[in-house]
Amino acid sequence: MVVSTVHGVIVEFSEHLFAETFELPVGGLTDLTKIPKDLVFDARSIVSFSGEPVSMSGNKKEMKFEYLILCDIMAKTISVKAGSFDALTMENFLMLTAIICEVKINWNRVLFNILKDMVTAGSRQAKGYAIQISLLLKNIPNLEMGESTEFPSSKILIDKTVHRFIVLNEKVGAEVVAAAPQVKKAPKK
Repeated sequence: MVVSTVHGVIVEFSEHLFAETFELPVGGLTDLTKIPKDLVFDARSIVSFSGEPVSMSGNKKEMKFEYLILCDIMAKTISVKAGSFDALTMENFLMLTAIICEVKINWNRVLFNILKDMVTAGSRQAKGYAIQISLLLKNIPNLEMGESTEFPSSKILIDKTVHRFIVLNEKVGAEVVAAAPQVKKAPKK
């Protein structure tokens, strides 16, 4: 149970309400550390760029690109911990293993525990899930929600933004040749 106040109104979220609101599976493992060690070892080799098992305390650069992206998405949207996103954490790797090896996980319990950590004072858990929490708040009787505002378009990821990011990052580390002659435009006639 999560208990907090919003605009002076006491709000309670039960694990059951959380599961119903987001239609999350409630069967399966409730603790990611209970994933069989042989599956974790297999996943370390599957995600590896070189074929050698990735180091659990290492950098994500050892991972294949598609798994690196998936790991980033999970780190920034699911676990939402404060700190660097460059390191490969055990929690994120276990979630990745569960997805890769199709382990049945009680995602409701896992995500609800993350939500509880977010509202616990002194926790290193960053404050995330803003949109999801607003959906939960809609189901609370006697709670008046303020007027919603549109998400700023500058914060939305679009093709143009991704292309610009790629172009800018392709130039990083490129050598500039000072002795090369500059190309002049032909004069218009």
